Amino acid sequence: MRKNDFRAKSHPAYWAFIVHRLSGLALAFFIPVHFWALGKTLSHDRSLDGFLRFTDRPLFKFAEWGLVILLSLHLMGGLRLLAIEFLPWSGLRKNWLALGAGASACTGLAFLLALVH
Repeated sequence: MRKNDFRAKSHPAYWAFIVHRLSGLALAFFIPVHFWALGKTLSHDRSLDGFLRFTDRPLFKFAEWGLVILLSLHLMGGLRLLAIEFLPWSGLRKNWLALGAGASACTGLAFLLALVH
């Protein structure tokens, strides 16, 4: 394959790679914010209560839903890579891609349903 062959970028495995890497980066950027919020519990109860009231807005609920989707996509992408590495099968398994996308969609819809009720 040539270095600038763009046909590889239309392959489903390439897109699974991109989604896995981008979800990992987004989760890595979230971790310091999460630790900062957890640090609020160590300081004063009043600051934590104010922070929790601030995060009880629709934009934050949507962001929580996005975080669950990112976690699910990253988990399924990682399981797919582990299966490719350690199971005796070879070649692309498009059904693994479909299983990962379907499981992530189901997880996101279940979390969205829990937010609505």
